Amino acid sequence: MGSIKLAALASIVPGWTAAKMKSFIISALRGSFRRFPPKQQCINDAYIETKINETTGRMAKHYECDECKGSFPRTMVEADHIISIVDPSTGFIDWNTWIERAFVPVGGFRCLCKPCHKRKTSEERKKK
Repeated sequence: MGSIKLAALASIVPGWTAAKMKSFIISALRGSFRRFPPKQQCINDAYIETKINETTGRMAKHYECDECKGSFPRTMVEADHIISIVDPSTGFIDWNTWIERAFVPVGGFRCLCKPCHKRKTSEERKKK
């Protein structure tokens, strides 16, 4: 898959550029990634208790953030790749590397609350 030429692929869709094709492919891969079992297991492993969700007032499972150690409902946590899919210092390398870094075993993830995940992502973007 590393030898795929995005410009050639993009040419089969009128008006598409190589960048648009790359974006489309990444979006499709991320879509399938939402259901990736190790990602879900990472979140399940971070479960700590069921209690009242302060936002909704309803009972909800809560998970521990690996970074700040706070307790958050499922809608406020994400499975974060310990090793970034795209290394901030080298950027996109090839599709094989992207896929190998995205689809990792459960030990390649950690559960982060959305604020901690946003902070980590922001720091990675600054390195680019």
